[in-house]
Parts: sequence; structure tokens; C-alpha cells
Amino acid sequence: MKHEDTILAAIAGFVDTLSFVALYGLFTAHVTGNFVLIGAGVAGSGNGVLLKLIVFPAFVGGVVLSSLLVRSLPETYSRQGARLLHWVQAVLMVGFCLAGVWATPVSRPDSLAVIVAGVVGAFAMGVQNAHPRLIQRAGVPNTVMTGNVTQAILDAVDMLCASTAESAREAARARFAKMMPAIAAFAIGAVAGALALRYVGFWALLAPACALAGLALTTGEYERAAQPGHT
Repeated sequence: MKHEDTILAAIAGFVDTLSFVALYGLFTAHVTGNFVLIGAGVAGSGNGVLLKLIVFPAFVGGVVLSSLLVRSLPETYSRQGARLLHWVQAVLMVGFCLAGVWATPVSRPDSLAVIVAGVVGAFAMGVQNAHPRLIQRAGVPNTVMTGNVTQAILDAVDMLCASTAESAREAARARFAKMMPAIAAFAIGAVAGALALRYVGFWALLAPACALAGLALTTGEYERAAQPGHT
């Protein structure tokens, strides 16, 4: 799907911000952020250290499950891997939604309901993080924007620098055009996630679940159309 990375970036920003605000600073898609917050918690700053430690294996589980599912596909159906992972993540996102509703009102970071919600959310985003590494296609990272922003800045410098060769300028322009939609979508998704949590609560997670289901349907159609002999 042409705009797949843009949609996935919006989902990542939405879910990561919602979980951060609702679950004591938990990043479901951003392992680096959790490491930093665990370190801060050990030093006596912040709370929810146990929650962040518990969800890390869940994130790993999402990555492992994704790998096993893609590896299990017969060679003739390998192109359906993207569709399968979108469906799996959509189901997990519904689970995250229901677990979050069960945990509401969130009062303690070490309560069973909060831990279950964090685990399911991290598992779902583990699947999304693994997806582009398992399904080879042209695209940009869609869960963490640090690398994208860095590359976009470097490309902007190349485009504006008079000494840049024209071929390098064209390459920078093409990369910049690919990076910016994902960066903007992530930022918009982050704002939307915070606002949605405020007004709708965890039910807001049905929006990314539906978006993932839509991706699964359209990705499947695109891949079937791309297969030889398809009519």
C-alpha cells in the first residue's frame, strides 16, 4: 500500500502517546524510552519501574511471534506476511483497548489490570516494530522518528547547500519527500492519542485497530494483484 508507512507512523504516535499518558510513562513502541525511565526509576525518580520491566519481555514476545509467523508461511504465500502481521496487530490492539478499559480508572502502576494492559500494548507494538524487518519493501521506519528526523535534517542541508552536487541534491530531495509524511503523521498521531485518551479513554484504541484491519485488507489485495497469474 502506497501510504502504509504514513498510516503506521500515525498509529505508533497515537498508541505510544496514549500509553505514556495513561500508564505512568510507559512507552509501548519505544524500548529506548523505557530503558531511560527504568534507569530514572532505579535512581528514585518517577514510578512504574516494575511495569516497564515486565512489558519488555512482552515487546520481545511480539517480535518473536512475528518472526515465527512469517517463517511459518509456505514460500508460495510469503507475500501474505504483511497482511498476516497487520491482522495480528489489529487483534492485539483490540485486546489492549479492552485491557485498558478494565484497568480504568488507572490508580496504581503495579495493579494486575494495568500490567495486563501494558503487556498487551507492548506485544502489539513489538509486532509493528518487527514488521519492516521481516517484510522487505521500500519504506521508512515508522515507530521511532529519531533516525527519520536526523536524516531529514541532513537532506535539508544538502538541498540548501550550494556546493551539493545535483545528483546528491536529487537523492536528498527524494529521501526528504519519503521521510516527511511519516514524521508529520507520527506527530499528528501523538497529539490525537493524547486528546483521544482525554475524551474517550482507552476506547480510542479501536481507531488504530480499525486502521490496521484496513491495512490488512488493502495490503492483501495489493499483494494478490502483484502475484503472477492473478486475474
